[in-house]
Amino acid sequence: MHSPQHFSRFAVPALDRAMTGDLQRKIDRKTKPQGALGRLESLALQLGLIQQTLSPKLIDPHVLVCAGDHGAAKAGVSAFPQEVTWQMVENFLAGGAAINVLARQAGMKLVVADAGVAHDFGPRAGLIDAKVGADGTANYLEGAAMSEAQCAAAMNHGARLAREFAAAGCNVLGFGEMGIGNTASASLITHCITGLPLAECVGRGTGLDDAGLERKRALLAQALSIWPERPEADRPVDNDALRVLTRFGGFEIAMLAGAMLAAAEARMTLLIDGFIVTSALLVAAQVAPSILDFCVFAHCSNEAGHRLQLGWLKGEPLLDLGLRLGEGTGAALALPLLNAACAFMNEMASFESAGVSEKT
Repeated sequence: MHSPQHFSRFAVPALDRAMTGDLQRKIDRKTKPQGALGRLESLALQLGLIQQTLSPKLIDPHVLVCAGDHGAAKAGVSAFPQEVTWQMVENFLAGGAAINVLARQAGMKLVVADAGVAHDFGPRAGLIDAKVGADGTANYLEGAAMSEAQCAAAMNHGARLAREFAAAGCNVLGFGEMGIGNTASASLITHCITGLPLAECVGRGTGLDDAGLERKRALLAQALSIWPERPEADRPVDNDALRVLTRFGGFEIAMLAGAMLAAAEARMTLLIDGFIVTSALLVAAQVAPSILDFCVFAHCSNEAGHRLQLGWLKGEPLLDLGLRLGEGTGAALALPLLNAACAFMNEMASFESAGVSEKT
């Protein structure tokens, strides 16, 4: 088990469902057949319960993108070289990445954090220095990716940021990531926590060909084989999520998990992106299962394991656009649907107010 001096405790509240009936009545009294707005109706109900109000609204939406490097990237688990991580962080800071464009379009504030990129950025406007390891994580093909103290530090950095956003009034937080090799890390975390077959959790990431995919699967199987805690094949390796995260995670994944837990603790709505972000949620949901009540699953990505993760978490994605970029792009694309759910709750007439006859 884990040393209490390392890992913070999070008190994520259970969702108070006492308002469910009143919220559902308000939704059903709108000038439409019952259920006619489909997922927008269940989304409005969830937002109302999270905010404990009949008139939910989104305030100052943020998307937090955490970046980190992975020691295993140099072993060939990705189609791209490791330096792309820091180059893409520069692209974020210059405003030129997909998440910059889509966050601007959605009216979200983008926050970029260096959780452990193998590059010295120096003090930079727009970049939060939360670096846990100057060279990224260690290579999990040789040992643990990080120490318990490093894992806890990364989680605490994420938690601190989420609490700062909440204190400033933000009530909806999207999550994104950047880190060459992090789909491999997410595949290992997913397998270890869910017990889903490793081969089914491993996808092409940034675009591996068939030979590259087989090499990635073999390397990840090798990483599992040298872990002392590994039991017999195709059972969850270890359901202690923090031990899994320490062994195979990235600093950016740990930072996201901490940010998610603190955001749910603050009763924010969590907008969950793709495969890597959902691997952080798998960890967070083992620490505090009630976090799932605060989560909106933005989309189902094209990365092989994401649909499996969603099935295991019983998460219903809002969008299915074949995305596989990460960065929080799915979260930014889904935000307008949350705005629409609030708008119909607050602005659409009821049968009574509009003088419209109801179904007989």
